[in-house]
Amino acid sequence: MRGFTGFVEETVDSGAVELFVRHNATPQKPALLLLHGYPQTSAMWHLIAPFFAEDYHVICPDLRGYGRSEKPASQPDHSSYSKRAMAQDIVGVLDHFGYETSLVCGHDRGGRVAHRLGLDHPDRVRALTVLDIAPTREMYANTTEAFARAYWHWFFLILPSPQPERMIEADPRAFWLGKNTRQAGGGTPYHPDALEEYLSTFEDPDCIRATCEDYRAAASIDIDHDNADCGRKLAMPVLALWANQGAIGRCFDPLALWRLRADTVQGTVLDATHYMAEEIPDQIAELMLAFFKENG
Repeated sequence: MRGFTGFVEETVDSGAVELFVRHNATPQKPALLLLHGYPQTSAMWHLIAPFFAEDYHVICPDLRGYGRSEKPASQPDHSSYSKRAMAQDIVGVLDHFGYETSLVCGHDRGGRVAHRLGLDHPDRVRALTVLDIAPTREMYANTTEAFARAYWHWFFLILPSPQPERMIEADPRAFWLGKNTRQAGGGTPYHPDALEEYLSTFEDPDCIRATCEDYRAAASIDIDHDNADCGRKLAMPVLALWANQGAIGRCFDPLALWRLRADTVQGTVLDATHYMAEEIPDQIAELMLAFFKENG
């Protein structure tokens, strides 16, 4: 795929599940983890990864339940798709490549995994960038009609199994394109190869089930884990970037919410839709590079 020239693809045993990983095979350099969102795969980083390939070991996994990674069985409490479990997978990836610490960037669901990674394993994350999210618990707690209309899938996907699964399985490609096209302001800012990977992997009923479980976990056990933190904050520096054509800045105050959950936060709004990594990769990479050089 364009942008991943020089990268290799392999399956990594994270200790609990096997994850499909793209990386540029340069372990002598500092690690940079790039964690994708819903309903995408590691392919979403194909325009960002090249900016970092010379100076970093860029590691792009498919999260558990997504893409070509393993999709473990669901549990009644949704714990197999908690962000705690998904973050532990990422620790396993770092261990596999021999890294004690990493820089991390997460978009969408990947940002939520990165948030939990930083809370549960603060010694493994030197600096964190999040793209177009605010903290999950605070977003649910501050839900408005405008947010519910924009992020309707947050409330649809958490319905009890198998209702959303069966509805999506009726036409997975139409669901994917309808949801993502709407969040992209009516456009499709995806490279054809990336889009085909997204669509073909999402057609798997196990992927549909697993990604619904991701959202069910977010609305239940993930919030329990957040509440159990008793106010503990992210200790590493955080860079928050969000899209002016998305719902995050329109419905929330991202910096204020991240400052509730992290000690040191900076950030800005950018001219893009939710799928900003594929729309304005140059701007995002420039901001990330400066932030990581200052804080990494």
